[in-house]
Amino acid sequence: MSSEVRQGRPRIAALDVIRGFALCGILLANVRPIADAGGVVVSETQASAAHAWLGLLVDQRFYPIFSVLFGIGFSLLLRSAAERTARPRLLLLRRLLALLALGLAHHLLLWQGDILAVYAVVGLVVLLPSTWLPRWAVAGLALALLTGALVLAAGQFAVVPGLFLLGSALTRYGVIDRIERSARVPALLGVLFAALAVPASLLQAGEVRFAMALAGLLIAGGYVCGLLVLLRTPLRPVLEAVFAPLGRMALTNYLTATMLVLMAAALLGGAPHEWPLAWVLIIAGAILLLQWLWSTLWLGRYRQGPIEWLWRWATWARRPALRTS
Repeated sequence: MSSEVRQGRPRIAALDVIRGFALCGILLANVRPIADAGGVVVSETQASAAHAWLGLLVDQRFYPIFSVLFGIGFSLLLRSAAERTARPRLLLLRRLLALLALGLAHHLLLWQGDILAVYAVVGLVVLLPSTWLPRWAVAGLALALLTGALVLAAGQFAVVPGLFLLGSALTRYGVIDRIERSARVPALLGVLFAALAVPASLLQAGEVRFAMALAGLLIAGGYVCGLLVLLRTPLRPVLEAVFAPLGRMALTNYLTATMLVLMAAALLGGAPHEWPLAWVLIIAGAILLLQWLWSTLWLGRYRQGPIEWLWRWATWARRPALRTS
């Protein structure tokens, strides 16, 4: 989820757009689980037919994108830190410990479905040790972990370690540095993901155990490839204007969304898992509009979001500049 500013290197705009897009999907998927007593995740069997499309296009389709982005951001930061300090892994250790503290606070005080603590623990156990491995080993381990998680159908977040390593491997092989150079590869991959997602979604409808996670990965890959293709078209300025501000302040927006959803739940009352789909869409849309306005205005004066700034301070153990000038 990191949107760390990389000193001496230009921002990769596509990553900000993808992160902002994924943030929108995460919020849409989380509105009812957050509102439902702040911690009860509503299962598919509880959902009405009106929410069936969320299970197809939204549920478990966006956190895989964030997971890959986390691995990418981690490796980009390691590369940057290695150019500026003799002990870059110590810096990354502080970063993960700070995220763990933030995630635990979010979990204990606001919402039991928090994923930040999970990311921090997986980062400490899997991602940080992988920095001592050659890149081919990281890529192989990513494939093995993803395959194992799907075969064993081990749970919603079982694919996170493999996705972290996949993001790291993509960075270490230079794929991320070349991510905006061509639309051909993402277009071909997008078609492949879409073709494979159809039978996977049918298996999901048949309640095959591994199908939900597999369909989620394939559809998430299709979303990312679609965005990368659209970024090579005249729609690029629109996509950047809409999604990049949200993506650059993803951590701040993720945390504030929890508070805003809980406030909406207190005002609306009733059982959130019984809310009509229109309410979910209105709540998510209103929050995202507010966050887009806030993010755009904030980033006009400051380098990064307030929580991102504090996280960077904890990472580097010194106070970073905040204002743009």
